[in-house]
Amino acid sequence: MARFGYVLSSEEWGPDDLVWQAVQAQDAGFESLGISDHFHPWNDEQGQSPFVWGVLGAISREVDIPISTHVTAPILRIHPAIVAQAAATASLQFRGRFVLGVGSGEALNEQILGDMWPLADERLDMLDEAVEIMRALWSGDVVTHHGEHYAVEWARLYTAPAEPIPVYVSAFGPKALELAGRIGDGLVSTSPEADAIETFNKAGGAGKPTLAGTKLCYGPDLDAAVETAHRLWPNTGLPGQLSQDLRTPAHFMQASSLVTADQIGSSTPCGPDLNVHLSAIREYVDAGFDEVLIHQIGPLQNEFFRFAADELLPALRET
Repeated sequence: MARFGYVLSSEEWGPDDLVWQAVQAQDAGFESLGISDHFHPWNDEQGQSPFVWGVLGAISREVDIPISTHVTAPILRIHPAIVAQAAATASLQFRGRFVLGVGSGEALNEQILGDMWPLADERLDMLDEAVEIMRALWSGDVVTHHGEHYAVEWARLYTAPAEPIPVYVSAFGPKALELAGRIGDGLVSTSPEADAIETFNKAGGAGKPTLAGTKLCYGPDLDAAVETAHRLWPNTGLPGQLSQDLRTPAHFMQASSLVTADQIGSSTPCGPDLNVHLSAIREYVDAGFDEVLIHQIGPLQNEFFRFAADELLPALRET
């Protein structure tokens, strides 16, 4: 049976709110947490971008359920050796309940230091090498590495994890899914595609966990919920590679001006109808995902957690 978690949106909320939401999610009956790792939000309406590693430390003192980054890109903005150190500390703080979700990143976050933005295939190669470096460091041994993309010299994590940290790889498209199956301890996705799981399994992922994240906007008024989803997340309506290649929140706002509220309302479950939300979430379960993380868009967090505890989660667990 699939388990259900809650997404902590670092793009929408500051650190104290994220810690509060983590506690509320656990109390409502969610079995896990995911937290986004961004330097920028996608647009100014979202308006936040706290440093995820500091927030994780605070959350670790308040909850007992597992948590994953959804996802970290250890390729440009932060060197993989530094991500390895941060993840090792998080794993200890969460007493082994921490999963490092990784991906090849977006220019929105990764170009802030003025680096060139590699093409997708090169970013996947960088991710492959980054994961190799991190796993070597988590052993607690001295690591020297001179690879195609990264150098590490005489580096040792004295505060190493007590056990290997699971690395789940975010993947979209055949090459990324092949990489995820080959090097990942699990798969991260945002689409309810059974074919993606099949490709992942054939590449070495068979028997490994599969995790997906999905958005909804619960609220008592359908039109108001659609407006909220459109105001905060119009970028979900952008096609193709735009989400990877646009560089700034301003660029995303310009592109998202072409996305209508009707488009968001037709693709994102909104409003008070339990069956609308159940149907959308069950698509992921039916596709074969082991874990589904749910992101409630907007300010009605208290209302959503009551809805989740009283209606949504019990109904999901009946099937």
